[in-house]
Amino acid sequence: MKQTSPSTAPILPLPTAELMNELQSYGVRLADPSAGAESRRGGAGPSDHKALTLDGMTVMVPVHTAPAARSPYAVETPDARGASRITRDGLPIAQVSFPLRPRFYERTTADGIPYSKIAVLHGRDVLATTVLQECVRFQSRTKTCQFCAIGQSLAEGRTIARKTPAQLAEVAKAAVELDGVTHMVMTTGTPPGKDRGAAILTESAAAVKAAVDLPIQAQCEPPDSDAWFARMKAAGVDALGMHLEAVTPEVRARIMPGKAQVPLERYFAAFDAAVPVFGRGQVSTYILAGLGDTKEAILGMCAQLIAHGVYPFVVPFIPISGTPLEGHAGPTPGFMHEILAPLAQMVRAAGLRATDIKAGCGKCGACSALSTYERGIG
Repeated sequence: MKQTSPSTAPILPLPTAELMNELQSYGVRLADPSAGAESRRGGAGPSDHKALTLDGMTVMVPVHTAPAARSPYAVETPDARGASRITRDGLPIAQVSFPLRPRFYERTTADGIPYSKIAVLHGRDVLATTVLQECVRFQSRTKTCQFCAIGQSLAEGRTIARKTPAQLAEVAKAAVELDGVTHMVMTTGTPPGKDRGAAILTESAAAVKAAVDLPIQAQCEPPDSDAWFARMKAAGVDALGMHLEAVTPEVRARIMPGKAQVPLERYFAAFDAAVPVFGRGQVSTYILAGLGDTKEAILGMCAQLIAHGVYPFVVPFIPISGTPLEGHAGPTPGFMHEILAPLAQMVRAAGLRATDIKAGCGKCGACSALSTYERGIG
């Protein structure tokens, strides 16, 4: 049967937010896995994704997970212009495109390390790096976050253990000049010291800012001293992420037994110290919906966070291959809708919009439909 061109085929549209929820919950099957920029495997956070641009918005969609292999959604092979379309059970529902392979990926450092092992493109225009690809919590399955794959990409040779400030500055400058990157995310595995990574993030941010004017979000656990927040800000960190992931004590203890030893009270004390330094809405936390917390618990925690000036970035949990939770079912699209629709109203009412965040995951928004709900699309 003759295949219809993606650019001329009739489309049976779904509301954008609804479609994004379904794509992130179910994943997609790719007719051409090599199309567009590389997909992301392993790493320190949600992974096994590929970036797709839909209605002008870039969304990270699971492609390497077990649910994705069974998904009713598929993406066809792009045409000569790079356009494609998504089908559901064979029916076309949306046109999509893939971000192109970044040009900075073609470069290597003076000592022969590919730039892509130092930092990678997330979404459409975000440079992301895990400054320290090792974590004290990953050394034992009795302590590790059950969803995390920080050691996998390192073991498979796709990254290096420690990115130096000079390397990060070199790659960031190239990413801005060659690919128009507009902001940067620096996360880290938790090192043994009490600063919990704040020190290496501070020195890394200072080096990047000395090389290129690029907004930076740093991400770490709450450090031992609140003085680190002013140091990070002075070094050039524009926004800060301290991620809860799970919100109730029982789920925290079961899913991330090591990190759960840092009590919620310490997180909120750190939030209260950091918000005056970075500003309302410039401090955020990542919450993974689908780990066992109820929608009521998640929305209740989000209300507390918003009252403290913290942006709650709620994303659907995506199981990563090779982790203890690889067989764990992700949240349904309906579950995500029941959280994101009221949450969008809450953040709008508080004046904490994703579009006002200077850098980071909340600003990018590709791992959640939250910003789409904020804009009232869907």
